[in-house]
Amino acid sequence: MIDIIPAIDIIDGKCVRLSQGDYGQSKVYSDSPLDVARRFEDCGVRFLHLVDLDGAKARFPKNQRVLEDIASHTSLKVEFGGGLKDMRALASVFDAGAFRAVCGSVACSEPDTFISWLKKYGGEKIVLGADVKDGFVAVNGWLEKTGMKADDLLSAFIPEGLRTVIVTDISKDGMLSGPAVQLYVDLLCAFPSVQVIASGGVGSMSDIEALEEAGVPAVIVGKAIYEGRIAIEALGRFSDGL
Repeated sequence: MIDIIPAIDIIDGKCVRLSQGDYGQSKVYSDSPLDVARRFEDCGVRFLHLVDLDGAKARFPKNQRVLEDIASHTSLKVEFGGGLKDMRALASVFDAGAFRAVCGSVACSEPDTFISWLKKYGGEKIVLGADVKDGFVAVNGWLEKTGMKADDLLSAFIPEGLRTVIVTDISKDGMLSGPAVQLYVDLLCAFPSVQVIASGGVGSMSDIEALEEAGVPAVIVGKAIYEGRIAIEALGRFSDGL
């Protein structure tokens, strides 16, 4: 069964969602991310995807207090991403209670640094975030497009211990128009040893069923939950804690 991982994206300490990675198209869903996290926990969710959008833009974490609150007041396993560009930032989010860290920009700009993190913390704690725009990976809060593809990153880091990658199709993120199923199928076929987590575009349970049928092990869902297209009460049935 596919795992559903609910997402909380943070701007100014509030729970928001963007459309296609556009910071100018943000919608606030709650002033209290902790309350949202507790609702997920009450429904049986065990894993949470937390993104510091301010941190991604500023290139260093800005909302660690939110991470601390959720980690200390719930039993959720929190994967944290946004602004993790150096060892100090990485260590600080683990100290704040993150279960694992999602790193994207640094993997593109400083691959040796990312490899050193994989070696130090292991593939269980360090997750690659590959955010794809027009076929190429985008970094720094999706604001800059690189010349690399997700395949390039996976090929480089699997030999170094990479076990999990979160792949987001930015063009679909927040649009509720359906995920890029073929993108994930291609990656799963090319890299069977890696857990490929889908992100972006999910608008209904039928979208999740399509990903499950394609063999995708897990999917991150945000806006579809907040907009009531996927019942929050159903999440616990699809949460095994990975």
